[in-house]
Amino acid sequence: MSLALHEVSYTYPGTAHGVKAITIAVEVGELVAVIGPSGSGKSTLLKLVSGLTTGHSGSITLNGHDLSGLQVHQRNMGMVFQSYALFPHLTVAENVAYGLRLRKVGKSARLARAQELLTLVGLDGYGASNVAKLSGGQQQRVALARALAIDPQALLLDEPLSALDASIRGQLRDQIKLIQRRFGATTLLVTHDQEEALTMADRVAVMKDGALLQFDTPEGIYAAPNSVAVAEFVGLSSIFPATVCGDDMIDIGFCRLHTPTHGRSHGAQVSALMRPEHFEIDPDPACTNRLAGAVTLTRYLGSMFRYDFELPGAPRALLVESRQMAREAVRIPPEHIRLLDH
Repeated sequence: MSLALHEVSYTYPGTAHGVKAITIAVEVGELVAVIGPSGSGKSTLLKLVSGLTTGHSGSITLNGHDLSGLQVHQRNMGMVFQSYALFPHLTVAENVAYGLRLRKVGKSARLARAQELLTLVGLDGYGASNVAKLSGGQQQRVALARALAIDPQALLLDEPLSALDASIRGQLRDQIKLIQRRFGATTLLVTHDQEEALTMADRVAVMKDGALLQFDTPEGIYAAPNSVAVAEFVGLSSIFPATVCGDDMIDIGFCRLHTPTHGRSHGAQVSALMRPEHFEIDPDPACTNRLAGAVTLTRYLGSMFRYDFELPGAPRALLVESRQMAREAVRIPPEHIRLLDH
C-alpha cells in the first residue's frame, strides 16, 4: 500500500514549531527514512501519519484513502516505538498477539500467528517468557513482531534502534531490513542516525526546521546533496566558501582548484564540498589540485585512517580518509569537488 503526504503542515499551538508543506510518497514495499537534527520535525511527521497528532493541513493518504478523521486504531498501521511499549504483565506471545486480540481474533489463531512471527524474528521458544527478562534487542524484535501481526497496510518505525548498544544495532538493522523486504511492508522510518538511514532506506528525506530539504536515494543524498545543510548533516566533509574565478576554476581563499563549474558566471559565490574518501595521497608534484600540508590529528578506524590535514592559510583542516597516512600532500580530483549554490 502506498503512503502519500501532500503539502502537510502543522504548527504546535502557541509555538512556531511543526512541519511546513511536506510532500513525500512511500511506494508499495518501499522503506523511506526521515532524518534531520533535533527539532527538525521528523517525529512530528510520524505522529501525524499515525494519528497520534491531528489537526494538520494538506492530505495524508494510504492506498488512495484519506486518513483525516481516522483514529489511530482505524488506520491499520503497525508501529514500533523507541521505548517498544511492551506490556510487562503479558507473555512474549501475548504481546505479539495483542493487536489481534483487539480485533477479536480467536485465541488459538492469534497465538499461532504470534508463534509464526516469533520464529521469523529469531525468538522461537520465547513465547511463554516474561518480556521484562528479555534483552533490549530481543524486546525490539518482539515489538516488530507485534507490529507485523496485524498485517498492517504501513509500518511506522520511530527510532527503533536508538536504545540499543552499538554492538547489536548493525545486526538488528539488517534483520529489520530483511523482514521488511519479506513482508513487502510500506515503511516510514524516523531516525537521527544517518548511517541507519543510508543503509536501510530505499529513499531518504532530510528535514531541518520543519522543512523538507531533499528527498532522494541514499546515494543521491550523499553524493549529490542539494545544499550545504544537507551536506553537513549527511556524512563527513570539508566545505569551504568559494568564488568561481574562471572557466572550471574556483578560488577558496587559500588556493585555487580546478573543477567543473557547469556554466556558473565568473564571480559566482558557491560552497565547495569535498568528501574525505575522495582525496588521493602523496600525488605527483605536477598534478592539478595538489595541496601541500601536514597531518595533525589522527584517528585509527581499523580498515583506514581518518585524519586532519592542515594547509597553510586554510581556516580549518581537510578531513581525509585513506589506508595510509599522507606524507606531505593530498589531491582532490576535479570531478570530486561538488559546488553548492547559496
